[in-house]
Amino acid sequence: MTVSRVLDMPVIRTAAPVVVAGRDGLDREVRWVHSAELAEIGALLRGGDLLLSTGIALPGDAAGLSAYADSLADSDAAGLFIELGRRWSEVPAALTARCDELGLPLIALGHEVRFAAVAQAVGERIVDEQVADLREAQRVHDTFTELSMTEAGPPEILQAAQRLCAAAVVLEDDQHRVLDYRSGPDDIDTFLHDWTIRSRRVPLEGRSAWDETNRWLVTRVGRRDRGWGRLIVQSDQRPSPGLVATAERAAAALAMHRLNDGHRDSLVRRTHHELLVALLNDPSDPDLLRRCELAGLPIRRRKFIAETVRPISRPADRAVGTVRADEIVAASTHVLSARELPGLVGIIDQDVRILLSLPLTADADLVADELAEAVTAKHPATVAAARPVEDSKLIDRTLRESQQVMDALKPDQLTTISPRPYRLEDAHIRGLLTLLAGDDRLALYTDRELHALDAHDERHGTDLLGAVRALVTSPGKSEAAASLHISRPAFYDRLAKAARVTGTDLDDPDIRVSLRVALLYRELLA
Repeated sequence: MTVSRVLDMPVIRTAAPVVVAGRDGLDREVRWVHSAELAEIGALLRGGDLLLSTGIALPGDAAGLSAYADSLADSDAAGLFIELGRRWSEVPAALTARCDELGLPLIALGHEVRFAAVAQAVGERIVDEQVADLREAQRVHDTFTELSMTEAGPPEILQAAQRLCAAAVVLEDDQHRVLDYRSGPDDIDTFLHDWTIRSRRVPLEGRSAWDETNRWLVTRVGRRDRGWGRLIVQSDQRPSPGLVATAERAAAALAMHRLNDGHRDSLVRRTHHELLVALLNDPSDPDLLRRCELAGLPIRRRKFIAETVRPISRPADRAVGTVRADEIVAASTHVLSARELPGLVGIIDQDVRILLSLPLTADADLVADELAEAVTAKHPATVAAARPVEDSKLIDRTLRESQQVMDALKPDQLTTISPRPYRLEDAHIRGLLTLLAGDDRLALYTDRELHALDAHDERHGTDLLGAVRALVTSPGKSEAAASLHISRPAFYDRLAKAARVTGTDLDDPDIRVSLRVALLYRELLA
């Protein structure tokens, strides 16, 4: 509770208070209230005590009054209230002048007031606020303890901090780049404007500090010698101890999460992953595009191109497939940094997804080729690239196309390192079917073409579908029979049965193409 808030209490307002000195000290914390007439009371006070007096026993000379004010300042008193009327009709000039020099709030009470009532009212308010602070501290403790127990990540921690502080919160890395944020009640655009430039101008010597220029409460995340980021809370006024404690508890939770995470750059990876997933869902969201800008992906007047990188895993290496993906993420991030290419890199469904933001005049295909070459030179992988787009609202299109190209590649293409990324024109009919994979009509077509063979094989335990597959995927019937390790007569017999079951002529090129498309679509779905 501050001196200014004491002045607003009804019991004080009825006494017609007037601040006559030390106005700059009205934000001093009041810890308790005492009434005394002793000139030597200063030595008996504690820091934060508010003194009430009528001045009846105070010195009458200027030197004595100055010494009295000095003693109150030395005890770090919160302020002095003088009730006029019993001794003085106005506060002596010497006392006023010295209190002003010391920055000690001096308030004159124009009407008589019961000091006992003032002490009781202020004391009860202080106790109530202390109880409220304890309850809030317990709520903060319970919130972050629960988050730790559930192994919550940075998004949940930031959300909790925003809710508890009732203000915007930002998590930045050691380069002052925004990793994530949560909006407060005010305009977030103004709060985030020129963030990196403004943040670099705010030093942080201790654990927490309030920057009056930006109105930021800044808290270090991690140890002072190993700090990797800062948590910033919007605070229009000097933050209360409770707000500082909440910010520091949130910073500690973020540091603990990072400590328990195996990757030093996990927060950046997590941020990139979340942004990529969000861009796949709705690239037109203004808030999402703002997050991309803050994460280092320019949006305005740019072209975008996506690549999908899949580790080449041999059967013996399947157990370390995730490790290979992490290594490719690290390699891709290193290449982007070395070449000063802004982009997002993340793992989605075991594939590494890369989104580049390039100037409108850049040769996007050439940049994609060079990136693929640099990454595959470090780790065995297959790379698929999409066509570039020049509108941020179409970012999801280039992201999806690169994944569709990857899904459409043949098995031998997925196990061979190519010097250049595969594109849609390399996938041919497989690429078209991948693009149409979500069309129900294609699923109905496939079921209609293959249903009779499926039903016969299931009912009789035969493999007529396998014979048809060998027929439509081999250059000739002899090669088809050899691929099944059966004689040609046996193979011809299976084809004859398949023709009767389907009621078609399997020598008809159109029929073979139809069956091939249906089988290929089923293969891609698998």
